[in-house]
Amino acid sequence: MRLFLLFLIVPLVEIALFIQVGGLIGLLPTLLIVIITAVVGTILVRSQGFGVLNQLRGSLNEFKDPTEPLVHGAMILFSGALLLTPGFFTDAVGFALLVPGIRTAIFQAVRSRINIQPLHPADRHNGPQGETIIDAEYEDLGTSEPKGPSGWTRH
Repeated sequence: MRLFLLFLIVPLVEIALFIQVGGLIGLLPTLLIVIITAVVGTILVRSQGFGVLNQLRGSLNEFKDPTEPLVHGAMILFSGALLLTPGFFTDAVGFALLVPGIRTAIFQAVRSRINIQPLHPADRHNGPQGETIIDAEYEDLGTSEPKGPSGWTRH
């Protein structure tokens, strides 16, 4: 239901803002602002996206938790979609998501609502009672007795 309301309210807000701004400054300047915000937004999304990509590479190279750079990257991607969508409200939200402090605040708010339990590499090898489990494949070659020396040793 919330998603439906979002898809209903956002276009209505955009239409109202277009009417208000267009009435104040005229049609051509309004359209020019929409085009300029899309171009500037694309440039900013690209530069910040490369920065977050470098942070992600650094996290992976240092074996650190890549969650924060991934979430920042997703928010930058979402802001790019909002900035390419014509409208003043979506542009305002899109530009807000390009501010690192706002992204960090959103990330912290979402993270506080989620319970994350890390999986340590050592936990993958322990069974129910802590016994060591070795995952392997084998092929049964039969139970025939050896017929002499194997040939690997010489006297």
